[in-house]
Amino acid sequence: MPKEKITKGETTRQIVEDAAMNLFLKQGYAATSMRQIADKAGLALGGIYNHFSSKEEIFENIIVEKHPYKQILPAILAAEGKTAEDFYKNAAHIAIAEMEKRPEFMNLMFIELVEFKGKHGTTLLKEIAPKIFPVFERVVKSRENLRTTNPAMLMRSFIGLIISYIMTEMIVSNSLAKKFMPKNAEEVYVDIFLHGILKSSE
Repeated sequence: MPKEKITKGETTRQIVEDAAMNLFLKQGYAATSMRQIADKAGLALGGIYNHFSSKEEIFENIIVEKHPYKQILPAILAAEGKTAEDFYKNAAHIAIAEMEKRPEFMNLMFIELVEFKGKHGTTLLKEIAPKIFPVFERVVKSRENLRTTNPAMLMRSFIGLIISYIMTEMIVSNSLAKKFMPKNAEEVYVDIFLHGILKSSE
């Protein structure tokens, strides 16, 4: 089956988004102007407005289109594990590995959280949730020993696990605290997510 032909307009939008992302990562959203984006993209300022109505629209498109879920989701769908624990461990390791390949995306998320207070999270969830939600519905139906059977909460907590691990890893990676971390820190982190920090009283 032949690949769909990319239009000139789509190519231009991609060039603009790439230029904008480079500037956002380097100097932040607020410090980046549309004129700077135009210069970086090699376009006239008016040419950008033929494709985007504002700088914020460019940023929102980047957040959605550059999200690594497109690589992560197929890998999670293929995650194996007879039990819920095995599935979660495999899925978490896959997702963390893929996110670590895209450190620039976490930087974009910091911009989103700090400068926009998570405003575009709704748009991102509209894109991601319909694709990943069925995964957790199947987990509820096919796995036992789950403390909660609400697929939406399972999805939210899983996303939280991945983001919190990546963020804290960025913080401790170049600090003294790194020396005190176990070699299997990722495995321990996932285990705490699954079982908590307290031993069973049984």
